[in-house]
Amino acid sequence: MLVNDAVGTARSQADIDLIRLSLEARFDELTGEYDDAVLQSQVLRLVEVGDTAGDDQADSGTKTAERDTAQSLLRTILDRRAQYEHALSRLAEGTYGWCEGCSAPIPVERLEIFPSATTCVSCKQSRERRAA
Repeated sequence: MLVNDAVGTARSQADIDLIRLSLEARFDELTGEYDDAVLQSQVLRLVEVGDTAGDDQADSGTKTAERDTAQSLLRTILDRRAQYEHALSRLAEGTYGWCEGCSAPIPVERLEIFPSATTCVSCKQSRERRAA
């Protein structure tokens, strides 16, 4: 069980520990992915520095696109890691599983699919409509 049930009963310490372990494991996985992506980015830069002789505009454009893709991947991983860090913080505070928008319980199914969710489906949809 990832969250309080619909009638509002509290999570057991065993449930909290299970959630914490799951969130920490995913955080650690993302940290490993980040470290790997940083290493790959550094290798890409070293290759670029040593392999620029004879580059034309297309080669330069390709290298720029590869560099941008690598940076985008790093930002995405850092963002996802921050989401899990926030989820762990909310778990410690006792607010994990409750919507930050309306304070309603976040459905268990949503948390099973997206453990770092901070909003219920309704609030998430409202935010997305406002952003569009």
